Amino acid sequence: MSATQSAIVWPEGYLPGKTDNYVSNEVIVAGLSAAQVWAQLVDTSLWSTYYSNASDIRFHNGNGPALWAGARFRFTTFGFAVEAEVVEYHPPAGGLPGRVAWHGWVEGDAAQRLDVHHAWLFEDLPEGRVRLLTQETQNGRPARELAQALPNPMLNAHQEWISGLAAAALRSVD
Repeated sequence: MSATQSAIVWPEGYLPGKTDNYVSNEVIVAGLSAAQVWAQLVDTSLWSTYYSNASDIRFHNGNGPALWAGARFRFTTFGFAVEAEVVEYHPPAGGLPGRVAWHGWVEGDAAQRLDVHHAWLFEDLPEGRVRLLTQETQNGRPARELAQALPNPMLNAHQEWISGLAAAALRSVD
């Protein structure tokens, strides 16, 4: 395996450093594979078992609870009702990392509108380890307000999410 680690693929308008808010959270865990972690994230019915900041998950057209390419869903996070669409969906296979990302938005006027790109990457590493990376960029006034808050609520909540995801995956293999 290469010592180079994979990175998130950013769509135009969402490149970190050029958006109103950005956070990155990462953990590396032994005893798991990317596929085991993948299974826990793409089943949205499991989110509430390891992450307290996502609720009211509903899929459009009765689909779900599993994510898939093009899936449209809605959930509540940080007090916002977020509409989302899965724009990247590549399960881990053939030595390539798993990638899933959604574009999310909160409708509203200039004071309330929020657009986000939330991406996940699960990468198998040597010696039976897996790297879990989640990054999110946001644009809009609510994003600017979140970016100025200390401690950063998005950074802390996403750490809960990624750590909870790793713990849930570990429990699933016990």
